[in-house]
Amino acid sequence: MAFFEKSIERKTVYSGRLIAVREDTVELDNASRAERIIVEHPGGVAVVAVKDGGSVIMVTQFRYAFAKELLEIPAGKLERGEIPLECAQRELSEETGYSAATWVSLGAMYPSPGYCEETLHLFLATDLQRGEAHPDEDEFLSVSAVPFSELERMILANELPDGKTVCGLLKAKLYLGK
Repeated sequence: MAFFEKSIERKTVYSGRLIAVREDTVELDNASRAERIIVEHPGGVAVVAVKDGGSVIMVTQFRYAFAKELLEIPAGKLERGEIPLECAQRELSEETGYSAATWVSLGAMYPSPGYCEETLHLFLATDLQRGEAHPDEDEFLSVSAVPFSELERMILANELPDGKTVCGLLKAKLYLGK
């Protein structure tokens, strides 16, 4: 059986610099109606950058929503009309100073499909070359190289709560056959 919800009405209730929020009325399979709150987001990218020795380039930054620092893979927001690979290359360079000769798409993920239409495009970057980081002026982060085995341990110990980081690392591990 295929499930479907038909949009009956859409109303934008907030529109800001990064997101918009709308309230939709939908018709369900049984012909009844329901309300859906949807966050509109331009999408983004996340990069698993693996050094020749098997360490992964990670960033630590303060995340205001959770009031703490998080260890994450480099990531960023897509600009209007930007190609995901170009965004991934830009974000890796801006946040870490690294560039990569080899890029592999690891597919896309929906971080919170119950209320947000954001799509994150995941990439594996290898054959890295070090350069100078140039983060956005409101971005404060530190860069580190963490062994893949340590990141795996951290995932299992629930020490990496960021969804894009866990998903990206696990997809990279499967792709690389580690």
